[in-house]
Amino acid sequence: MKKLTLFSALLLCSVMLMAQQKTEVYTFTVVKENPITSVKNQNSTGTCWSFSGLGFLESELIRQGKGTYDLSEMYIVRKNYEDKAKKYTRLHGSLNFGPGGSFADVVESIDDYGLVPNSVYTGLNYGSDTHNHNEMDKVLSAYIKGIAESNSLTTAWFNGFSGILDAYLGKTPDTFTYEGKQYTPQSFAKMLGLNQNDYVSITSFTHHPFYTKFAIEVPDNWRWANSYNLPLDELIETIDNAINNGYTVAWASDVSEAGFSREGIAIVPDENAPENIGSDQAKWLGLSPREKSNALRDKIGKEMLKEKTITQEMRQEAFDNFQTTDDHGMQIYGIAKDQNGNKYYMVKNSWGETGPYKGIWYVSEPFVRYKTLSAVVNKKALPASVSKKLGL
Repeated sequence: MKKLTLFSALLLCSVMLMAQQKTEVYTFTVVKENPITSVKNQNSTGTCWSFSGLGFLESELIRQGKGTYDLSEMYIVRKNYEDKAKKYTRLHGSLNFGPGGSFADVVESIDDYGLVPNSVYTGLNYGSDTHNHNEMDKVLSAYIKGIAESNSLTTAWFNGFSGILDAYLGKTPDTFTYEGKQYTPQSFAKMLGLNQNDYVSITSFTHHPFYTKFAIEVPDNWRWANSYNLPLDELIETIDNAINNGYTVAWASDVSEAGFSREGIAIVPDENAPENIGSDQAKWLGLSPREKSNALRDKIGKEMLKEKTITQEMRQEAFDNFQTTDDHGMQIYGIAKDQNGNKYYMVKNSWGETGPYKGIWYVSEPFVRYKTLSAVVNKKALPASVSKKLGL
């Protein structure tokens, strides 16, 4: 009886160990990690670009030895909504209007509008402790579309638009006190020493010449901001050079793919790799591409999956056929490797401290190669060879 009990205990331990190994497949080792501020939560808003863009600037301040700051995302959102409304009316409604944006909306507005601390302007003026723009976005959209459809504009339309923003986000401060000193938003930004000309956006597509700049053709690039076009290998080289030299990267990507998992891992699984399919290959061949993607999605974070090898041509085709879309902005701040030596980028998200890594994602190099729309880096983070080719 004692032998049976011991055997049962050993069997139970073995089963538990196997289950643990199955659910904890990935073991990441940090190669290089740069400082970031705390993970924030954009909640029910389409303002990832502001959260990740300001997270990037907050890391810049830490890197420069200026301390830790929590900058107001909603101040930047507010100012960009106003700019977008003006441009929308100028173009008689022929412009994307919504909560989405790009990193240019953060970086290129510093000189005009400055910055304020989050403690000064939270943007929570509607009886909630968390951000929720569902109602506000609908009201703003209906208002501005009505204005754009008018035969003529009065001098009152912009005051009406700003009044809606005042109601939901609150009036923006002309002056404020922070740590015992009085600032305007512009003088606060000047005190921080952030200069919008220090940053550059990069991308990699073949429908424009390499080493030139162009406005990426996505709806949320309503400013028509330019990005420098690099070959794919040099895009990755630039991101790696930034991370390895103490800089972080503002990263715009498509996260609608099956490979971007809520398990805190993003990969590009190969649906044709035998090791990913399993034993029932005949059944697998009968699945549609969508069914294959969903089946692999369920395995991410639970099994080690073989990934596709990404080429410049694959990347371009996915952009051209709308498979790659401009979905989300995040911040790359480090590099890690799994137990097999595969490289992953450590990414700070803005969905709160969710998932197994508390708001951090481990994103494989193939995913970054395939799904990056653009990235913003400090010009000093560019490899010397790339900087020379771009004339920077």
